[in-house]
Amino acid sequence: MYIHIGEDLNIRAKDIISILDKESVNSSELVEEFIKYHENKLVNLSKNPFKSVVITSDKVYLSPIASGTLKKRSSQLSIQEF
Repeated sequence: MYIHIGEDLNIRAKDIISILDKESVNSSELVEEFIKYHENKLVNLSKNPFKSVVITSDKVYLSPIASGTLKKRSSQLSIQEF
């Protein structure tokens, strides 16, 4: 199943390693360092300040969609699969 994470981009749910909210990113030096380290893999989907960070094995996405909304979308996919 796929999850829409912003703009016209859908990614496979099983490829998502982590979804972080903006506050977690701004309050953690380790997450900020991780994002800076993976800057070459960073894809900014947000024209405004991002609301969440979606981490996959090959890219790091800055999403304009809130982490709670992305979580709900992934939960709905799980229900629909059964």
